[in-house]
Amino acid sequence: MQKQLNTLTYKCRRLVRKKLLSTPVIYKLTQKLHRTYCTLTGFLHVLPDFYIIGTQKGGTSSLYGYLLEHTSIQPCYSKEPSYFDRYFDRGLNWYKVNFPFKIHRFIVTRILQKKFITGEASVRYLDHPYAADRIKQVTPKAKFIILLRNPITRAFSQHTRVKNNNRESLTFKDAFLNESKRTKEDYNKIFSDPLYYADSYFTYSYFERGIYVDKIKHWMEVFPKEQFLIIQSEEFFKDPSKIYNQVLDFLEVENFELDMYRTYGKVNENRKIDSIFYNDLFDYFKPHNQRLYEFLGRKFDWEEEIGH
Repeated sequence: MQKQLNTLTYKCRRLVRKKLLSTPVIYKLTQKLHRTYCTLTGFLHVLPDFYIIGTQKGGTSSLYGYLLEHTSIQPCYSKEPSYFDRYFDRGLNWYKVNFPFKIHRFIVTRILQKKFITGEASVRYLDHPYAADRIKQVTPKAKFIILLRNPITRAFSQHTRVKNNNRESLTFKDAFLNESKRTKEDYNKIFSDPLYYADSYFTYSYFERGIYVDKIKHWMEVFPKEQFLIIQSEEFFKDPSKIYNQVLDFLEVENFELDMYRTYGKVNENRKIDSIFYNDLFDYFKPHNQRLYEFLGRKFDWEEEIGH
């Protein structure tokens, strides 16, 4: 019941916000009222026990959707609140009200004697230079789940999404050739202004965001390795039940089997990557993937996908 109520609340908030944006004066007033509400009630809410921090287009929406079907896992009002990257200036109380009330946890754990955890899935956290340190200040014992997809197909999927949203005019190959020029300056602004949100970087860095090893190293310098579960996305796509229950084990809740493992989000199979350019990208990512395998002590089968 609580999860259905949360879903309804989130949908109503989105609908109301869309309506209010057409009347700026009223929107600013309601925004101020909401911030006041957050300030007054933030302390009544719990903080997340786990985070799915990446990667974008790696199956995060599906995994988070599956987790919320478990009786012990309570949802965030917004699957992707993006507090530790995009909305950090809104303050911790704004973030807290996205999560269940403490009284809810008390009833479940103390009276009903059941497990209660909650979490969120903001997939740009992995790539943000300050997200790990910010989270460490708030939830130092949290657990982190990272899904890693073949960086070539991940980039292509992201490019397809941005193109479908009418935000991309370049071909996939031209986007690769122009990526640094399009994103570097915007990304560097973060270091002079930590509250700056580098929109062009997160939108158009299709390929740099696939160099996973450097980001994971940074996170594991902030948190112990045992607080991370790293999943190969292709294994999750192939056998969602197996990976789902591995995640449940990691989160220390009982195993659970869903009636159906449906795919969340849009799947576009009409576009294909040019085979010659795919091989060029394979050579580009090969040394970075190798560094990843060495750091994790684990090899993914991304090379086998094209017969290398």
